[in-house]
Amino acid sequence: MDKLNHYRSLIQKILEEYHKLGSGNSDIESTLLFDPIRDQYLLLKMGWHQDNRIKRNVIHLRLKDQKIWIEEDSTEDGVATDLLQAGVPREDIVLAFHPPRLRQFTEFAAV
Repeated sequence: MDKLNHYRSLIQKILEEYHKLGSGNSDIESTLLFDPIRDQYLLLKMGWHQDNRIKRNVIHLRLKDQKIWIEEDSTEDGVATDLLQAGVPREDIVLAFHPPRLRQFTEFAAV
């Protein structure tokens, strides 16, 4: 399996695990969106809390330039931790939610 196909499968597996964890509340729904053609992967929460509409991205990952770009991550430990534990090298993970000028100070890829 080539690198991008491996990353696609890995991302889907990790997001499915988060989806299962967040599927307990009937008022707030956990939804997965996978677009393997454009390499966009999302975990969303939506629903209602009393009279307030809840709709937010929990995790947004995408594949770009042979790397996994973490665009949004509202998880407790960080999806980067899951990717590292699955064997993805640090240099293949971009914390895209940080400004480009600050990424060089993380332990991950700058671009």
